[in-house]
Amino acid sequence: MEQNILLQFKDLGAVMVLGLAALGSAAGTGMAGMSAIGAWKKSFSQNKPASFLLVALTAAPLTQTIYGFIVMNRMLVLTLSGQYLWGMGLLSGAAIGASAYWQGKCAAVACDAMGETGKGFGNYLVVLGMAETVALLVMVFTIVFLGRLTG
Repeated sequence: MEQNILLQFKDLGAVMVLGLAALGSAAGTGMAGMSAIGAWKKSFSQNKPASFLLVALTAAPLTQTIYGFIVMNRMLVLTLSGQYLWGMGLLSGAAIGASAYWQGKCAAVACDAMGETGKGFGNYLVVLGMAETVALLVMVFTIVFLGRLTG
């Protein structure tokens, strides 16, 4: 491949980690949001108060985009020295994005349960925290590995 064409893709790994993390966040937040809206609709139709706590459950998958951004910034430093890191960006971004996706699915079920019972918010947050931990671990381990590449 011609050198100048290859240079156009030098930031691809860094962009992939952010893009894939954000895709997971968007999907997770979308799923949780639809469930929250359904729970609110049910509350409104029964003339019951609608819990604003569902917003916190819905927003949980957004943090993975921040983790992708943090990893991307660390990767961009290495791309300046000529390292491309496509595989690392793909796998790290996919893992962080999958965490957000599944966290969103858990949040959707939590919204449904909270809307139905009005109870269990703390328990639901614990489960969402477990899904969040996967993304945090991927971010930390990727940053550690990137640090080893810098010497």
